[in-house]
Amino acid sequence: MKHLAKLIGLGLLASTSLTAMAHADVTPEAVIAHYAAIAEAKYQDSLTTAQALDATIEAFLAAPDEETLEAARTAWLAARVPYQQSEVYRFGNAIVDDWEGRVNAWPLDEGLIDYVDPSYGTESDENVLFTANVIANPAIEINGAMIDAGKITPELISGTLQEAGGIEANVASGYHAIEFLLWGQDLNGNGPGAGARPATDYSLENCTGENCDRRREYLGAASDLLVADLEEMVANWKAGGAARAALEEAGVAGGLSAILTGMGSLSYGELAGERMKLGLLLGDPEEEHDCFSDNTHNSHHYNAVGIRTAFTGSYTRADGTELTGPSLAELVSQKEPAIAAELSADLDATITAMGAMVARAETVEAYDQMIATGNAEGNATVQAAIDGLIKQTRSIERAIAVLDLGAIELEGSDSLDSPEAVFQ
Repeated sequence: MKHLAKLIGLGLLASTSLTAMAHADVTPEAVIAHYAAIAEAKYQDSLTTAQALDATIEAFLAAPDEETLEAARTAWLAARVPYQQSEVYRFGNAIVDDWEGRVNAWPLDEGLIDYVDPSYGTESDENVLFTANVIANPAIEINGAMIDAGKITPELISGTLQEAGGIEANVASGYHAIEFLLWGQDLNGNGPGAGARPATDYSLENCTGENCDRRREYLGAASDLLVADLEEMVANWKAGGAARAALEEAGVAGGLSAILTGMGSLSYGELAGERMKLGLLLGDPEEEHDCFSDNTHNSHHYNAVGIRTAFTGSYTRADGTELTGPSLAELVSQKEPAIAAELSADLDATITAMGAMVARAETVEAYDQMIATGNAEGNATVQAAIDGLIKQTRSIERAIAVLDLGAIELEGSDSLDSPEAVFQ
């Protein structure tokens, strides 16, 4: 956690002050090209940290004990830092949005994968695979057909189990499936504590939870699959890759629209709405992004950092080096300095609010406790970050107008637009 705290500190210090920007008279083409270069860097950093996670998982499976399990968990937390910053590329870039569910889908019905506590329940009207428990069952029925799950492979996970039966809650791959396998269920509700899966769940000699051999298979396959999926996205953003080609084909207006769509949709509908306000309205600990590890505060923070990076053109890489270049901030400032300054200030204010949420999570209570009904101080801390995201979205909309990009539809959320619908 010290490593994460240090990175958060860097994020808080990286002000978007327009006076610090050094690229005068930038062109839209240069801004779009640099946006693509940062995408490649973010996905490369996501891949590098996922490869490090994979190595720690291999070491854990070779000698499963609490120390090696903790090392794998620490590597998972580190892997979330660059990936969450990359999510600003999801909206506005169809190739990313189509792929994203393979690596970061949530929430998941974890009973598909492994054993669960009785409090989880035994059936769901919405998911016949709610408690399929692939790890315990080498054959499962999907859509009336018996599936051979005798060997758990990346291909079985990606081709058969992921969204099995066409149900989105059947998340079998990606960061959150691995998170569940490393931490287990968080059974603490709105109380303190994360998941507490024992290392012996992976021991062949002192197995707990049964089926340790298959659980080992699943964890290894899921980790391999995450690496492969990230390799695919890195290739998409390299020169000549499909994502870069699509951005180039979109032209100047299309490229700038992609940047601002990503910023606005992640700010408003996805992060402020679906990931934050929904959980706050419901007071539901299940409505948190990194629910097994209690890492949600960091995931939200790095989403906000990623949004700001898309504006400033400045990205702090996983190795600490800075990648800078022609920015959207400069382009907007050339057209209307006041709007650029306003958006810069709003982005900084959101990071400050997120920083307060992170500080509270690290010193007072976890995110799932903050959103509990009746927790006035915790609720207010989360709401302040939501308010910051909403305010910066309005400034993003003004930047869209300044650049004369026409009507751009940003993602919405019932949690923000029609809160009463959440309870229907």
